[in-house]
Amino acid sequence: MNRHSGPGPEAELREGGAYTWTGKSRRWLLNYLPPEKLLPQDQPSYVASWAYVFGMGAVAGLVIVIVSGVVLGLNGPQWYHLSSLGHFVNSAHLWSVELFFMFMVVHLWLKFWMAAWRGGRLLTWITGMLAFLVSIVTAFTGYLLQTNFDSQWIAFEAKDALNAVGVGAWFNVANLGQIFMWHITLLPLAIGAVATLHVVLVRVHGVVPPIEAARTDAQLPDSSADSPEPEAKQS
Repeated sequence: MNRHSGPGPEAELREGGAYTWTGKSRRWLLNYLPPEKLLPQDQPSYVASWAYVFGMGAVAGLVIVIVSGVVLGLNGPQWYHLSSLGHFVNSAHLWSVELFFMFMVVHLWLKFWMAAWRGGRLLTWITGMLAFLVSIVTAFTGYLLQTNFDSQWIAFEAKDALNAVGVGAWFNVANLGQIFMWHITLLPLAIGAVATLHVVLVRVHGVVPPIEAARTDAQLPDSSADSPEPEAKQS
């Protein structure tokens, strides 16, 4: 017996037969994020660029940051201050953060000079900037969790500034338990959500082409791949 006797996704899109919120959600996702966009087999030739290499480097660095941070959070400060393995994981966490920021800043600047907000990609650019800003706050709380003299110095130097702008009441940098929860729960969730949205938007709109590209948005296989390239305008 064929268990999948209902209409396929393409037929559902053509007929518009969805009548529940789950069906409508599926139809919306298939319309705006079809599988060939979410997991494309081919990419335009201009994707072979350092701008995109640094972007993927930032994603890889973020994954290592999260994994090493989970290990540190499960074992606690006593482990990563006194254990040799804890020192290694702590160092891996630190250097993955350094690489994450380096890759992200280079990716950000390259995308700025490429005017990456072109072609309806403004929200993609905004989510990238938002991920950068949230990452700075997360790194700040990470410095406060060193549980040494450096972290105490940084905390009390920043406390007056945060009180001055009116956020010290709910973002108390002198409260180690509160900062610990900010660092391991709230801010990582925010970074993960924004970074995921950023990657999805890149898939929806396609990677931004170089400014000098003759074909600006040849992102999908059905975009007349066999048709001749338009002739470049003569100056």
